[in-house]
Amino acid sequence: MAEQTSPASASPEPANAFPPADRDQDKASTGPAVADDFVVRRHQTASGLAYTSTTGRMVLRREEALNGTNGGHLPKAEIFLVAYTADASGDADATADEAGQNRTPNPRPVVFAFNGGPGSASLWLHLGLLGPRRVHTGDVGAMTPPPYALVDNHESLLEHADLVVIDPVDTGYSRVVDGGKTDEFHAFIEDRDLIAEVIRLWTTRNGRWLSPKYLVGESYGTLRAVAVARRLYDAHGLAVNGLGLISTVLNLSTLDFQPGSDTPYALHLPTYAAIAHHHGRHGNRPLAEVVRDAQDYASGDYVLALHLGSRLTKRKHDAVVRHLAELTTLSEAFIRRTNLRWDYMEFATELLRERGLLVGRIDGRFTAQPPRAQESHTWEDPSMRAITGPYAAAINHYVRTELGYESDLPYEVLTGRVQPWSYRTFEGAPVDVSGDLERLMVDLPDLRVHVDYGYFDGATPFTATEYTWAHLQLPEQARNRFSHHYHEAGHMMYLNNECRLAQSAALADFVSGPGASPAS
Repeated sequence: MAEQTSPASASPEPANAFPPADRDQDKASTGPAVADDFVVRRHQTASGLAYTSTTGRMVLRREEALNGTNGGHLPKAEIFLVAYTADASGDADATADEAGQNRTPNPRPVVFAFNGGPGSASLWLHLGLLGPRRVHTGDVGAMTPPPYALVDNHESLLEHADLVVIDPVDTGYSRVVDGGKTDEFHAFIEDRDLIAEVIRLWTTRNGRWLSPKYLVGESYGTLRAVAVARRLYDAHGLAVNGLGLISTVLNLSTLDFQPGSDTPYALHLPTYAAIAHHHGRHGNRPLAEVVRDAQDYASGDYVLALHLGSRLTKRKHDAVVRHLAELTTLSEAFIRRTNLRWDYMEFATELLRERGLLVGRIDGRFTAQPPRAQESHTWEDPSMRAITGPYAAAINHYVRTELGYESDLPYEVLTGRVQPWSYRTFEGAPVDVSGDLERLMVDLPDLRVHVDYGYFDGATPFTATEYTWAHLQLPEQARNRFSHHYHEAGHMMYLNNECRLAQSAALADFVSGPGASPAS
């Protein structure tokens, strides 16, 4: 159990915590004063690392003044975050100027983390992988029953870097201010700019402009991470050292099953084969062999057959049906009925139909009885049903009981209130930030990218991510700054303990790598 000081002894804010907010800054508004409400606690990890948690909502303000005056900037949103910073000791206290301010840059890396959705809070990365405490969920087939448990995370990234975990608007405890438009930030650009502003403001207030900085995102959070990194550099000159991309999607057209777009069908095929393998439908064949065969076919004869459409001869059509049936273990009748094209949820309902089971989307290892036995398409996800309870219980307990932050708002774990999400920036074009990554890799020649893939991830298939990398226009030396890590798990590969240990070790190496500690 992490050690805590009492609220009384923790009340003085340390140098690396948030400064008190100006409670009169928004007096020009007609509503009540809005101010940061951070709570500070001190803790110690099992390894002996002393650290401070700063938990609460940061008020973000508009730059425009009220009625054209020079008054205080109006508040627009309150963003919930948890910051973990290692306490200074010994030589780390460094040289102070006459005012007592520390003039030596903090060499410790800072990792800013968020999940995706859109509409997901960041509790998954927070309590599943990165933070000093983690929820004990168990894994597929052996899930921990209620009331669940929190345990020390001995592999926490906090041992190697400070952490700031951010919940976007309308997730977690983050909200627009009273009287604000609830849907204003339910959009790609506004969300990007808001998260970038949180990072800029935290970095400025805590004197961390000369610390190495990393962004870690999961799922839509990977798209967000690339966009935010580009925004930070273009708007503020704030350069990040690395991007940690977990279950990646940078180009939504690689996942979006739309009439006239055949690419996603081919890019999902290796994931279908991998999930079929997990459920024992490929006998004793090694997973790597099954995946390789599926990838070869997806990038060859299958994609050609999809391209030819009705021009495909009957003989070749029959051959494609047979091969797809061998790779996916779906019936030939199903493959013919779908015209060689089916989306993930059709696969999920069909694969184990004879057993009366539906497979998960976030994690294809999970199964459950479908809502109806004859179901052919559903958005029910057995994997999300299995893990939401443990994570929701853990975050609600942890924030109030261990971090000391109290709120009667519901902690929004995964909400639909952000829908419809606006991509108007991309009107008439694919939602794709791979060009932003290309630009970043050129502008920042030392930027490194860590990528995690799950073989059984039906939400962001690994071959779709590989397709995106293959289409980046980058020199070979830039491609060498990517590191790729594959896991026999799903979207949240850290649910599998063996994968979590490997993933944690790789991320620790990543943030401790080149450029991580220039002052050391």
